[in-house]
This record gives sequence, C-alpha cells and structure tokens, in this order.
Amino acid sequence: MKILVLNGSPRLDGNTKTALNTIVAGINKNCTNSLVEIYDVTEHKLSGCINCDGCKSNHGNCVLPDESADVINKIYNADTIIFGSPVYWWGVSAQLKMVIDKMYSKSEQFQEQKKKIGLVTVGADELKGPQYRIISEQMECICEYLGWELVFSHPISAYEKTDVLNNSDELRKLGELWKKIS
Repeated sequence: MKILVLNGSPRLDGNTKTALNTIVAGINKNCTNSLVEIYDVTEHKLSGCINCDGCKSNHGNCVLPDESADVINKIYNADTIIFGSPVYWWGVSAQLKMVIDKMYSKSEQFQEQKKKIGLVTVGADELKGPQYRIISEQMECICEYLGWELVFSHPISAYEKTDVLNNSDELRKLGELWKKIS
C-alpha cells in the first residue's frame, strides 16, 4: 500500500510535522507492506489554480510552470493520502490549499479511484472551536465528490511549538491512527 503524507505546515519542526511523523512511525511499525512518503508542501514551488482549464487538455497536468504536477501525480499513485495542516483563519494553510485546488487537474481520473483519506489539523483554539469542524466538513465534501473515503479526521489543540511533542496522550492517539487506514 502506498501512503502519501502531505505536510501543509511551513514549520517543518512544529506540531503538525510532529503529529504526522508520529502517524508515520505507527504505520512503519505496524504496516510492513506499506510504502510511506512524506511530502513537505512548503518546500516546493506551487502556484494557485487560475481556472484556465489548460490541465483538461494537457492529460491532467497543470500548464503553469510549477511543481504541482509532481504532487498531483503522487496523489494519483497513492492508495492513502494523509493531509496535515495547521489551522490558519479557520482553514488549512494556503500552501496545502494550493495542492487541494490543483487536484482539479485530475478530478475525473481521481473519481475512478478508491482512496482512503486521513486529515490532521492543528490549531491553537480548543477542540470545540468551529475551525476543526469546518475543515473536516470541507474534506468530507471533497471525498464525497471524488468517491473517496475519509477514514479519520483528527483535530489537535496545540499552540507552543512543542505542545504535541510533550503530550504523551496525544502521541499515543496519533501512533494508533494506522489502524484506521490498514
């Protein structure tokens, strides 16, 4: 099973990356037949979709000169995708949103696939804050449209850079999320 982990956080040593690394460690320990790749979205040159529809006549590849074709092809080739993002203004990071928007380029091809999707959102607000629900509902809509299955949506309340790293209960929960995708 190919698993792609999309890290949408510009903090490569922050709470979102810690959460995703913990999930990956659980997968690597318990799912020996899995090939896992972490893709740090913020380390790649991406641009927003401009709705030109050039991708529809270009075999599902964006015509803009960026690295989006690479990540979209990784999504296409994965069996499971885990999206991870900090919460910015009640949504995912702009960097991860660019990837999600560029998924339009292969939307017809994606609808022919069955994928499992995981979502991790890390915000400073309490878990009862609406942003976690808003982001999860958006991902549910995307999955419904594509015919994919959202197997987990895991919100985390963390503010300081090492809050997740210092929370053994949270680390335990993250380390067990592999069960939802296996």
